[in-house]
Amino acid sequence: MLRISVVAALVAPLLFGAHIEQIAGGGAQSPGAAPRQLRLIEPFGVDFDASGNWYIIEFAGNRLLRVTPKGATSLLASSELKEPHGIAITRSGEMFIADTHHNRIAKLDLKSNALSSFAGTGEAEFSGDGGPASSATFNGVFAIALDPAQRNLYAADLTNRRIRRIELATRSVTSIAGNGKSGVPPDGARADGSPLVDPRAVAADAQGNVYILERNGNALRRVDASGRIKTLIAPGQIAPDLKGPKHLCTDAKGRVIIADAENHLVRLYDPATGQTRTIAGTGTPGDTIVPDDPLRTQLRRPHGVSIAPDGALIITDSYNHRILRLSGY
Repeated sequence: MLRISVVAALVAPLLFGAHIEQIAGGGAQSPGAAPRQLRLIEPFGVDFDASGNWYIIEFAGNRLLRVTPKGATSLLASSELKEPHGIAITRSGEMFIADTHHNRIAKLDLKSNALSSFAGTGEAEFSGDGGPASSATFNGVFAIALDPAQRNLYAADLTNRRIRRIELATRSVTSIAGNGKSGVPPDGARADGSPLVDPRAVAADAQGNVYILERNGNALRRVDASGRIKTLIAPGQIAPDLKGPKHLCTDAKGRVIIADAENHLVRLYDPATGQTRTIAGTGTPGDTIVPDDPLRTQLRRPHGVSIAPDGALIITDSYNHRILRLSGY
């Protein structure tokens, strides 16, 4: 009880001035309608390009949608994808797509709208480290993320229990964490020789750290710039424990944001203090939005978090089929 009360005491002042709003989904119309009139089908990921357009990827809908700065919506891809989970966009206009059950990373050229395979042959296997990503094999790419310098693309190769890095300049692929075995990695061990439970998502910060989120392991782990792994959050360390978390991102302050899906919460881990706090959600599934109180706003299995160009947090509230924007968190 003491642990819960301390967390509650920390949350209220830190969320003073926060605001949450729905920016897409919740409607019944097809692409071409205004964002808040769209019918979304289990959206899982959002990202932005250099021109201010933003993009929504759907898991169940198998669709990629674009929203312009003026609010015009359109459909970019659908039947070419198979239960995709995430997207990552470079400043030069290339979009990478975690095309999960095609066992590949697809690439969309945002200038020509041409879709191609970037990494993975489509076979559900593990191979190819040290060679070109195009001939490597993956088994369930559930999340991808660019590092802030956009030199590397990271992939959560979940069924292979590995985090893999693709150098964009050479397109060479390397496993940086996970040895294919299931287990809890010992703190301080080499990440590439250690087991992982089930790496569901990955994110990188400007200091060279790579963060790994485990779905059934209910854990947050970090691989530092020297390649050593450490568990930051594990069962029994916070209240409530992580429960089936699905995605994460890092913000400009180096903090880690977690979509804690089965708790119906969004959590923030601050590496500077080691503290974790809730920044959105009540813990009870629902669809109520309280604009000036994210902690009284209900979520239903959020599966994606990303940072907008203005620093706001975008929450993919998947089972409410909507996109939310949280500022002042």
